[in-house]
Amino acid sequence: MTSILDQLTPADARTVLAAGTPLTLPAGWSPIAEGTPADKAYLITEGEVSVRQAGQEIARLGAGSLVGEAAIVNHRLRSATVVALTPLRVVHFTSARLADLLTEVPAFGEAVVAAASARVGGH
Repeated sequence: MTSILDQLTPADARTVLAAGTPLTLPAGWSPIAEGTPADKAYLITEGEVSVRQAGQEIARLGAGSLVGEAAIVNHRLRSATVVALTPLRVVHFTSARLADLLTEVPAFGEAVVAAASARVGGH
């Protein structure tokens, strides 16, 4: 699985990681719920999540994946629920901090906007 950080220089990757808050989340926890406001995003550094729409799994994501960004970038309510399948290590970003990073680190901004566009798929 490719990490969104792989698209950045080491310095930009450090800037992105330092901008958020590292957290450990338990298996079974749902950090993002479908239909809720876009107030945060998470970069998964360890573990695996299930992404679900209307209770049906549509994807599994792991280390290097950013979740929650599509609703922030597209100014919409959450389109899916994210459930931790394993204990997770993540970097938490508020929506404001993520928005700032999109301009502060242009390569990250481009990667996030591209990922968000692909995930929404015109919905």
